[in-house]
Amino acid sequence: MTRLTRRHLLNAGTALAGLALLPASAWAVDPAEFNVAPALGEMSLGAEQSKVTLTEYASATCPHCAAFHAETYGKLKAEYIDTKKIKFVFREFPLNDAALAAFMIARAAPKESYFPLIDAYFNTLQTWTAGNWVDGLFDIAKQAGFTREKFDATLKDEALAKGILAIRDAGAKFGVSGTPAFFINGEIYEGDRTFEAFKAKLDPLLM
Repeated sequence: MTRLTRRHLLNAGTALAGLALLPASAWAVDPAEFNVAPALGEMSLGAEQSKVTLTEYASATCPHCAAFHAETYGKLKAEYIDTKKIKFVFREFPLNDAALAAFMIARAAPKESYFPLIDAYFNTLQTWTAGNWVDGLFDIAKQAGFTREKFDATLKDEALAKGILAIRDAGAKFGVSGTPAFFINGEIYEGDRTFEAFKAKLDPLLM
């Protein structure tokens, strides 16, 4: 797969190479391999140990991901994640340069700012990606304490970029072919993305 260079990351017109993948249902997932945390560390909320782990692969610029977070995620968070009934894992699957850069900023921020930044990306997707997304992203990054110097240096961090792309590559290996993609206890979830559909799947597993 194509790796992004520093020039790519700072050029708003460059597009990340697309992924040619099989449908998720065509892949078998090894739970032991799936549960290995990436080198950059696992970003999670909720219970540290739980009978149920919900994993989401998402792209920071994906409108379908933004819709899921607006319509479903908040309810799941309130009923299952904040109450520590389940563990929620978020894994980066950038589909373009802007998404990769956004995830780099989130990873470089203090850990407690990671999920608030993800929320900000989705909540303001139409705003920060309009026009020059670099400036739009910097406006969000400033809220997490980034100076322009730190922001630019983060987007030049090739090791960080490769670490995030490694998470994406692993997701592709597990069968992620689009975003958002979900796994429940390491098994691909292909049901509806409504709160009610997730509830119907999660509740029996928690008994």
